[in-house]
Amino acid sequence: MQTIHGFELIREAYLPELSSKVKHYKHTKTGAELLSVENDDENKSFGVGLLTPPWDSTGLPHILEHSVLSGSRKYAVKEPFVELLKTSVASFINAMTFPDMTVYPVASTNVKDFYNLIDVYLDAVFYPLITEKTFQQEGWHYEGTSPDDPLTYKGVVFNEMKGYFSTPEFILGDEIKRVLMPDTPYANNSGGNPAVMPDLTYDAFKRFHATYYHPSNARFFFYGDDDPEERLRLVNAFIADFSHQDVNSVIPTQPRWNEPRTETVLVDAGDATGDDNKGLMTVSWLLSEVTDTEKMLALQILNDILIGTAASPLRKALIESGLGEDVTGGGIDPYAREVAFVVGMKGIVADDSPDIETLILETLSALADDGIDKDTLESSLNTVEFALRERNTGRYPRGLAAFIGILPTWLHGGNPIDALSFERDLQAIKDDIVKNPQYFEEMIGEALLSNPHRVTLIMKPDPEVKVRREEAEKSRLEAEKSRFTREHIETLIKDAEVLKQLQEIPDDPAEVAKLPVLSLSDLDREIKPVPIESLALGGTPVLYHEIGTSGVVYVDVALNMKAFSTVHVPYVNLFSKALTEMGTHTQSFVQLIERIGAKTGGVDANPFVSLKVGGKESVAYLVLRAKSMASQTQDMLDIIKDILLTIKLDDKERFKQMVLEEKADMESYLGMTGHVLSNSRLRGQFDEIGWFNEQNNGVSQLFFLRELAQRVETDWTGVLSILEDMRRVLVNRDGMLINVTADKPLWDAFKPQVESFLDAFPQFPLNFQTWQWSRTPLHEGFIVPTQVNFVGKGANLFELGYELTGAHYVVINHLNLTYLWTKVRVQGGAYGGRLLFNPISGVATYLSWQDPNTTQTLANYDASADFLRQLELTPIELEKAIIGAIGGVDTYLLPDAKGFSSMTNYLLGYTDEMRQQRRDEIFATTLKDFRAFGDVLAHMAETGYIVLAGAPNAVQEANTALNNLLTVTQLQ
Repeated sequence: MQTIHGFELIREAYLPELSSKVKHYKHTKTGAELLSVENDDENKSFGVGLLTPPWDSTGLPHILEHSVLSGSRKYAVKEPFVELLKTSVASFINAMTFPDMTVYPVASTNVKDFYNLIDVYLDAVFYPLITEKTFQQEGWHYEGTSPDDPLTYKGVVFNEMKGYFSTPEFILGDEIKRVLMPDTPYANNSGGNPAVMPDLTYDAFKRFHATYYHPSNARFFFYGDDDPEERLRLVNAFIADFSHQDVNSVIPTQPRWNEPRTETVLVDAGDATGDDNKGLMTVSWLLSEVTDTEKMLALQILNDILIGTAASPLRKALIESGLGEDVTGGGIDPYAREVAFVVGMKGIVADDSPDIETLILETLSALADDGIDKDTLESSLNTVEFALRERNTGRYPRGLAAFIGILPTWLHGGNPIDALSFERDLQAIKDDIVKNPQYFEEMIGEALLSNPHRVTLIMKPDPEVKVRREEAEKSRLEAEKSRFTREHIETLIKDAEVLKQLQEIPDDPAEVAKLPVLSLSDLDREIKPVPIESLALGGTPVLYHEIGTSGVVYVDVALNMKAFSTVHVPYVNLFSKALTEMGTHTQSFVQLIERIGAKTGGVDANPFVSLKVGGKESVAYLVLRAKSMASQTQDMLDIIKDILLTIKLDDKERFKQMVLEEKADMESYLGMTGHVLSNSRLRGQFDEIGWFNEQNNGVSQLFFLRELAQRVETDWTGVLSILEDMRRVLVNRDGMLINVTADKPLWDAFKPQVESFLDAFPQFPLNFQTWQWSRTPLHEGFIVPTQVNFVGKGANLFELGYELTGAHYVVINHLNLTYLWTKVRVQGGAYGGRLLFNPISGVATYLSWQDPNTTQTLANYDASADFLRQLELTPIELEKAIIGAIGGVDTYLLPDAKGFSSMTNYLLGYTDEMRQQRRDEIFATTLKDFRAFGDVLAHMAETGYIVLAGAPNAVQEANTALNNLLTVTQLQ
């Protein structure tokens, strides 16, 4: 067998469903495996995956994932990862820890940049410095002000996981693995439990890397249009010096039980108790191994049948039971050696768990005995197949989605080509259904009903959990301190200060210069216009984008929401959901959802709102986004027409279910989304679009949903009247715009169908409404169930005198990746912090998340003005900042996203000429632009509004430090 750059070809195949040639290699010296996927995708992807079993819950795999990207053999700077973020045009760059694997993926459309990323990542993974100071920064260390004061724990991952362990919905997945697979490493938390993370030593940290970060334990993946042979050369250059190593990373299977089990876990849900509807419960089954690709695909289809949509029989039974507010659990979980199926409810009273368990089992029994409705089966088969063929991964690179999708199978001994392919398995399942129409009914019986390896997990809220958790950490710190001598404590405090000093010291410019970077000459100076043709069909504006879509037709039907009144605004998200989930006068919501699944690739409705360029006017549309294969386009248009013209809004119970689902979702993540709520609240202060978004996605929406859940019971007639009025004023050809993205032949066939479609709608003068929006309290603090904080500060920079140029992209990107990264994350210990800016509205917001600090973070925000005003940049550093900004602007988009983005630019009045002007201004950025932006941020420091969220004591302490500036509200 021929060997190329140390790799021997094991197998190869052409996968027509991916239009790709795939080659599977093995490295002759180390045993490392590499999958090379060759196709014409310009968004080139690379990843290395390692099996990293968590033998305890100290978070070792997670901390190591952070730490290896903090300096390596070739690139001895503090954070090459950040340097890449500053200077790369990558379409993706990150690292991820899963329950049993760690992944380092990157992607770029620029081949030089792509190879630069791979070079830095491979050196980081296999030759990291991982110093003790890096371990302390990313993992944990002690901090204190004096030997007489209490010690505290600090660390980036430590605080990230404190946020994680404040949110029952996030804890759920780990607890399920713990109770379902107690005799395997999955019983531990790979991310880290803050209660035991300080048990981790630096020596254990180093040993874990030496053991598992070895080529013999690695899987390499390439995807796209780069040189296939160069892929092998690049990897071999980094692993050729290694020899084969027996890595004991095989995770044992869980011994099966003879009978089901039940376990109750107490969790923090604010002030809720087990008698409040803040509990969660799931029923989980352990199924087959992930390496059986046909079984995995069949389970994916079964998952869609059972809980994939609001019409799915198991989801529907749970929601309609009234025993909880929403379904939870997620269904199939493929990220382990053995697959689990998990389903349950959140927003429950814990004592109702036995009734929910009974309902789940009885519903499954009825499906197994009475059969699955053929329309349900057809819908799920089409939904899954359409998704497989379309491969629409949004802004996530297709190659990386494929890599992470196959990695569990590959790492656990499966064939990666089989995992990447789906045609054979899909056809086998279709053939089996023909031979045995009870295929999925029997699967329910065998995999679930007759499977005794089942756990019912009850997560019961208890306000004492938070108290006990805080006391346990306090007691541990006190006990540890009592064992230390005063001299040792002084050393610990000094070590923490030394760490801060090291974090402040700039990298050696000579070391930074070793990092491979692009030059400005490697970048396109010209924008890439999206094809657009503007026409009118029967007086209705239509936009068409001639883009290759591989046989899919994408259509957006935009309806002008300026006909809505102020009263309508907080209903918009619910109304959008109702369009596709309430049914029509001729079809129940179940029938409608199944029709959408069987005849299209999906139909969704969502608002699009923004100020127009210039900031004087705004646009607000409710957009139905739909897609189908060419043979289904008439079905797709008929569905949209029926939704808009014959929607049935008078199903009180169904609407109430939707309200409770939305409320439960918002409440479930309060402990993790404080920065999102702070951002929304701040932006709601400045203009009607910010206000609109806050009304639909922020704190105001949460309060509205809580009140609406009651009002549906007491004043359903009034609620229904509002919904009916919204439909009446919205469905109007005078406020309609059609956006189509497709190949030219598809458009030629589709165009007459669109004309006929438009003829069905009423047309009358659009009655524009003026929304009566108002500001909330200027400075606010929100109490949420969390152990960490979320700190925000905002202002309108245009009102403070800022004159917009494209240079803001460069300045803000540099500020985020230097000053704020260092002050808020590295030194402050927060998981993240950054400045966001909307160049249309002028609104800027500082945000931090999973932050142990409050007022210190605000002080860091305010000091960023002086950082910019005193900044000195060499020509090379300025060039790097420009390159990084271009990387942020040049977002890679799939065909549907290109068409949609072009439509939104059209609506906002953002022309290609303006885009080119902004790009020219980015390339023309000078140090004066940094200083000018700093001057504006100085005004923001003095006048900006503050919104923060956190635990009660943190919010109250911050408010005291701020001289009671905040209006404090409890959101728990």
